[in-house]
Amino acid sequence: MNDASTSLSVAGRGSHGWSIAISIFMILAGLLAIFIPPVAGIAITVLVGWLLVVSGAFHLIFGWHHRSKGSLLWELIVGMVYIVAGIFLLEHPVAGLATLTLALAGYLLAESILELVLAFRLRPHPGWGWLLFDGIITLIVAIMIWRTWPFSAPWAIGTLVGISMLFSGTSRLMFSMGARKLA
Repeated sequence: MNDASTSLSVAGRGSHGWSIAISIFMILAGLLAIFIPPVAGIAITVLVGWLLVVSGAFHLIFGWHHRSKGSLLWELIVGMVYIVAGIFLLEHPVAGLATLTLALAGYLLAESILELVLAFRLRPHPGWGWLLFDGIITLIVAIMIWRTWPFSAPWAIGTLVGISMLFSGTSRLMFSMGARKLA
C-alpha cells in the first residue's frame, strides 16, 4: 500500500460517517432546489446578502482593533463596501439574483477545474471516476449559466445550484463509500 492509500484509509476511518451524512444532506438540498428554483435563488441571494453584511462588520471591527498606519482606512473602506453590497442584496434580492447568477458561473468554473484536478490526482483510488464525472457536470453547469445569463436568472441559479449539489452529493457519497471499503 502506498502513502496515498494509507493516508486515505486513515482519513476514511474517522470521517466516513460524517461524509456520508453530508452527502445525503447535499442530495436532499439539491432536489429541493431543483423543485422550487425561484425560492432557492432568492434564498441564496438573501444568504449572500447577510454574509456580506456580517463580513463587512467583521472588517470594521478588525480595522478598529488593529489600527495601524493605512490599515484602518482600508479595512473601513472594505467593510463599508461589503455592508452596502449586502444591504443592496437584502433590499433588492431579485435584482441581485442576476449579478449572483453571473458570479455563480465563475465560481462553478473554478470548482470544476479543481474537481477535475483532484479526480486525476486520485485516479488509482476507488471512486475517482465519480469525482471526474462531478467535475465534468459542474463545468457544463457553469457554461449553461454563462450562456443563458441574464434572461434565465429567476430560475437558473436555483435549478443549476440544485443540480450541482445533487451531483456533488452523489459523487461525495460514492467516494465516501469507496473510502469506507478501504478503511
